[in-house]
Amino acid sequence: MSFLNLGILAHVDAGKTSLTERLLFDAGIIARVGSVDSGSTQTDSMELERRRGITIQSAVVAFRLGATTVNLIDTPGHTDFIAEVERALRVLDGAVLVVSAVEGVQAQTRVLFRTLERLGVPTLLFVNKIDRRGAREADLLDDLAAMLSPRLLPMGTVTAIGSGAADAVPFAFTDRDFADRAADLLSAGSDDFLAAYLERPESLDYDAELAAQVRSGTAHPVYFGSAVTGAGVAALTEGVRRYLPVPHGDPDAEPRGTVFKVEHEHQKIAYVRVRQGRIAPRDVLTAYRRGEFGAVEAHEGKVTAVEVFDHGTATVLGDAVPGSIAKVKGLSDIRIGDAIGSPEGLASGGLFTPPTLETVVRPADPDDRVRLNRALLNLAERDPLVDPHLDELSEEMAVRLYGEVQKEVVASLLDEEFGIGVEFEETRAIHVERPLRAASALHEMGPWAQTTNVATVGLRLEPGAPGSGLKYGLEVERGSLTRALRNAVEEGVFEFMRRGLYGWAVTDCEVWLTATGYVGRTSTAGHFRETTKYLLGVMLRESGTAVCEPVNGFQVEFPAGTGNAVLKTLGEARADIKGQFSTETTGYVSGFMPTEAVHGVERRLPGLTEGLALFTTEFAEYRPVYGPPPHRK
Repeated sequence: MSFLNLGILAHVDAGKTSLTERLLFDAGIIARVGSVDSGSTQTDSMELERRRGITIQSAVVAFRLGATTVNLIDTPGHTDFIAEVERALRVLDGAVLVVSAVEGVQAQTRVLFRTLERLGVPTLLFVNKIDRRGAREADLLDDLAAMLSPRLLPMGTVTAIGSGAADAVPFAFTDRDFADRAADLLSAGSDDFLAAYLERPESLDYDAELAAQVRSGTAHPVYFGSAVTGAGVAALTEGVRRYLPVPHGDPDAEPRGTVFKVEHEHQKIAYVRVRQGRIAPRDVLTAYRRGEFGAVEAHEGKVTAVEVFDHGTATVLGDAVPGSIAKVKGLSDIRIGDAIGSPEGLASGGLFTPPTLETVVRPADPDDRVRLNRALLNLAERDPLVDPHLDELSEEMAVRLYGEVQKEVVASLLDEEFGIGVEFEETRAIHVERPLRAASALHEMGPWAQTTNVATVGLRLEPGAPGSGLKYGLEVERGSLTRALRNAVEEGVFEFMRRGLYGWAVTDCEVWLTATGYVGRTSTAGHFRETTKYLLGVMLRESGTAVCEPVNGFQVEFPAGTGNAVLKTLGEARADIKGQFSTETTGYVSGFMPTEAVHGVERRLPGLTEGLALFTTEFAEYRPVYGPPPHRK
């Protein structure tokens, strides 16, 4: 049996959950197409998802496509739940990126396409909502080519676009005009195809070449249709069957896989994408993860049950084979992101920027404080980036967030699942500190030493490129220190740099170990850890740091006549306007603004523009703050 793990991705409200419903209906999994608005969809199983009409957690649902079982993964579209999307992206064999024919390419569309390209995930595009008023075809294709990729091939055209009678008419390679357009695209992606096209065009297999280039990420078929009416969906399904790759792993090898989701029922359930080998009950599996300071840790557990997705959301008991997605029980210490069987499967870093906002959460009933802490840790197992931690200023629990919608979801989950009412403080931005200049420091053990620690440590601090994070490296031989002492220095670096001169995490820099020395059993790991922290404090004071705040890029479109009110609101939000123009009917402004100001602007724009403003935004970078830098206790 073969499997295809297929992701459905989109900007919020482009219609990806509706497309999932249509695919399941066409495959005979459901008797009628569910509605997001009525809360009757298969993949939005949480009561909160049905009530709000948005996808919050990734969901898996299976259907047959010929001899292949397709594990379809429906992902959230709202940017507040981008962490769920990231986890799904790491287990996909192929993807369908949904674009609205009305709204076109949006901020999240660009982010998702860039990430799919970076990961090398073969991707088809589905332009949805051709039956909606305002739907576009020719100029939307121009936008797709300009904003996403020029390597696009429209696989059909649309009749009666923008009306309830809209339909998708597929092209065929027997049509000369379409074959010529396909040849131009495919020739640019393959010298061999170009040579054959020029020398023996009658021998060409356009379909096979398109499949090869889709799988290598150099071509992207574009399908038009409507998930609501079903127009064009059959052609998309055929494209999934023809052009996306079906993986083949060795079933007799040692089991390897990736944990991309964790649920709690009566016990912990791990969703595992199996890459090779088999996972069966009573197997003892080793899960690898990166510890707090980057070191790889191994954790063993015994499998008690395995369920494989088989028909819709239903699962069957049985061994998990290569390519399948299984719900594995019994691994009590399992976490999202764990690599089963080998540390080689661990991700090297995040695909998207971590949460840039945080808020303090406290129970409405003070007696629920311990229960709240436990509940937050439970939620963190599903989404580790929530990161419940003690806020030093208020001595209350704080959580990290991508946005205000996520805050509302956390509150609802705590109330509905754990029976805990909560209150939040105002959301605030998470700043970072960047060193301003290079610095070095040396501590030599002896009577002249600055401390009583029996340790010689030399360190050098260097500013790094924006976005490079905190890196640690050795300029000494690894054998110059024992493993325990070497680890103590590294741990000291990552511990100390959590709080810089102003209390924010220090990042975008490199720390190098330049000198070492120790005395037999007299020198301890504690000596080296404390000496490291002491030297880092010396170097940070010498270097100085710039406090930087998260900044979002934005674009806003608004009706003529409302421009002054919009610009005033943007000015109050400390927006840095980079582009501005207008027509007789519409104004356009783009630029950057502090991330913590985004929600306020989103909230005010509808009232200023009679609900007609279109506002898109995405995280851009960290920038130095203007004026006195904010302190964190």
